[in-house]
Amino acid sequence: MTLIECRKLTREYSKGETIIRPLDQLDLEIDHGDFLALMGPSGSGKTTLLNLIAGIDTPTSGSLIIEGVDIGTLSRNKLAAWRSRHIGYVFQLYNLVPVLTAYENVELPLLLHPLSRKERHKQIMSALDRVGIADRERHYPRQLSGGQEQRVAIARAIVTDPKIIVADEPTGDLDKQSAHSVMLLLQELNDDVGKTIIMVTHDPKSTDYAKRTLHLDKGRLDEANSNAPVEVTV
Repeated sequence: MTLIECRKLTREYSKGETIIRPLDQLDLEIDHGDFLALMGPSGSGKTTLLNLIAGIDTPTSGSLIIEGVDIGTLSRNKLAAWRSRHIGYVFQLYNLVPVLTAYENVELPLLLHPLSRKERHKQIMSALDRVGIADRERHYPRQLSGGQEQRVAIARAIVTDPKIIVADEPTGDLDKQSAHSVMLLLQELNDDVGKTIIMVTHDPKSTDYAKRTLHLDKGRLDEANSNAPVEVTV
């Protein structure tokens, strides 16, 4: 069943008199429970597409429909409210607040929701436990390894129980073993919890954990280099 539908999705920027078009009339469908890896050269539109799906940016033209809602038509306030309910974002460089503990970093998205302190605590500890780092709840980012920081970032992304997780180079700053651990975690969230994951990566090894891989080039799908869905066992 289709969750995300892009039709002639276009994003343009003006730089002086030059028009830059990182996405150019892109057509794409993503089903519920998909784990999609996006690859392509720098400037191919991967992160632009991720930011549009996440509601961080808005299209110049075309439509982006998620569960029947064309999010490109939402006002800024409605888009922010929609994003807080539906999207979890995992960044390459974690984006943790250094003066907050792991617990407090994971708590941040919940502060936008009408929950009691007890309810917030339950969801935070559940998310930290899910990513295997509940024993580090009082540690600050500087006291954690890169892999542990990314696990905190993933816990923050899933604490509101979003349907969609977008991940921008989630292993780009990690060593081989930490990267493997983080990818296994994302795969588990997809297989066992049913999260739909859209991941941008430059690492071909990371695509092994996804159900399918698509390549973008100059804002469009490169059909020749895109792979059909596959069953993956790790």
